[in-house]
Amino acid sequence: MSLIRPFKGLRPKKELVEEFSCPPYDVLEEEEVKEIVTKHPNNFLKVTRAEVEFDENIDPHSEIVYKKAKENLENFKKEGILIEEEKPALYLYRETWNGHSQTGIFATFSVDEYQKGLIKKHELTRQDKEDDRTKHIMILEAQTGPVFLTFKSKENIKELINTGIDKAEKIYDFKDEKNVYHELWVLSDENLIKELEKAFSEVEALYIADGHHRAAAASRTKEILKSRNPQHTGNEKYNFFMAVVFPHDELKILDYNRVVKDLNGLTDEEFMEKLSENFEIFEVKETPYKPKSRHEFGMYINKKWYSLKAKDSIIEENDPVKQLDVYILQNYLLSPILGIENPRKDPRIHFIGGIRGVKALEEWIDGKNWKVAFSMYPTSIEELMAVADVNKTMPPKSTWFEPKLRSGLLIHEI
Repeated sequence: MSLIRPFKGLRPKKELVEEFSCPPYDVLEEEEVKEIVTKHPNNFLKVTRAEVEFDENIDPHSEIVYKKAKENLENFKKEGILIEEEKPALYLYRETWNGHSQTGIFATFSVDEYQKGLIKKHELTRQDKEDDRTKHIMILEAQTGPVFLTFKSKENIKELINTGIDKAEKIYDFKDEKNVYHELWVLSDENLIKELEKAFSEVEALYIADGHHRAAAASRTKEILKSRNPQHTGNEKYNFFMAVVFPHDELKILDYNRVVKDLNGLTDEEFMEKLSENFEIFEVKETPYKPKSRHEFGMYINKKWYSLKAKDSIIEENDPVKQLDVYILQNYLLSPILGIENPRKDPRIHFIGGIRGVKALEEWIDGKNWKVAFSMYPTSIEELMAVADVNKTMPPKSTWFEPKLRSGLLIHEI
């Protein structure tokens, strides 16, 4: 049973959406944020990354930064840059990139269902990032970035979405700086909204694809506000979080590759010898090399590319976590051979999203004088859902979804 609810979106005026909207808050470096805000002074990054307005010594998690974000949000409303929808609506959202399209629904979803595990997780969250997003929501009294959800695809829901697109009003239609084409429609047809609500009530579970910290922060915010509200009913806006939900078969996961600084004190020969215990090693002519199937890895070392094939003895196909390539690489290579126990914190490893291509691994290794790179076969959405279904978590940096959701198209005030 999944609840999907219309909401009154706070959104930029149609003619300002291109310069106002921005990439998600956590995918940009400081310099990129400055560059965007300098070029577009009315950009939503002034709300999601308000530290851009201070000098670089400011702690981005200090009270003054969150208050600045709130002030900027209020100013955008006062100046008429942001307008509120007249009545609750669902929003149909399509992203098209490199010939691939995904069409989903912007709505609000039940925190209660998230807490009961009906909206399933596959990733651990970090306390500091949860704290940051919780503070951001509490001080702004708004959720500024959508959670990225998926569900096991159903034809009747896809048909309803297509019908909705025919009936709804298209409000946004633009290409962003990465060549992603965004389209957004306001669906206010009450009968169709009811049909979509009914169709989703028959969906057994939703899955978080991306945005675990935003979902966790919405949950914490709900508990805080509930404890302060003696008249709590369960229908207050803080009981729901904003997300976009897509059918699983329309999503695209790219590879998430690894580069490592050194061989943990081993010589090249010792490293290769240890490697051969659990992997078959083949030198390849193709450069850069992308693995062709699951349980195969590309390896770049000493300006040569190799294919590594995991031996059958280390593959546990009946375990949804242990059969993952990211698990195999971590537990049979990175940890035991290269000494990388905690990939979240070890400065000797760096992760490079597939959006940058495999060539970026060569450039990193050769340009920074690091030692070895591994190109991965992308994790599938089915693998992600299988892990979530048994309440387990995937190793860090298992998935890179592309295209990312655009921020600043819709805001959910609580």
